[in-house]
Amino acid sequence: MKEIPLAKVFHLIEPGPVVLLTTARKGHANMMTMSWHMMMEFVPPLIACVVSPANYSYKALRTTKECVIAIPGIDLASKVVDIGNCSGPDVNKFEVFGLTAVRAKKVAAPLVAECIANLECKVVDTRMANKYALFVLEVVKAWTDPKRKERRTFHANGDGTFVVDGRTLDLKKKMVKWAEFL
Repeated sequence: MKEIPLAKVFHLIEPGPVVLLTTARKGHANMMTMSWHMMMEFVPPLIACVVSPANYSYKALRTTKECVIAIPGIDLASKVVDIGNCSGPDVNKFEVFGLTAVRAKKVAAPLVAECIANLECKVVDTRMANKYALFVLEVVKAWTDPKRKERRTFHANGDGTFVVDGRTLDLKKKMVKWAEFL
């Protein structure tokens, strides 16, 4: 075994796919790239996410207490990285990156039409937002595009490299303890 610096631990345990988090505040729709999130509960679906106070989206999330988590496919990977490298007050990201904002049903933040799926969310817990920038979101409406052929997502390694979803391993028959969630 080789020791690694503690500052690099996140490279080993980066969570789910890279996503886009959209917000809408004072008539201005924005989106940011996010990879620090995790599922917390099945029903209702709860997601924890970290949004730094340094991000323009932080204030919108704190103020409006709602957002959309849009899940892009690998075909959008380059745009998603570019979105993460610019700031909302300076750039209309939907326009600059050629993405389509679609009206959501339960929140003011827009869906992203080009994504595999979109999750409309309400902030249900901010107790750790001041100390850790961690928000707990409840998914209140979920959308997917069944016509979309490319459904592979991508995951950040934390160092500018990404892993793309690959072959599916089907072990459903072994999931006897959690069968009701399959």
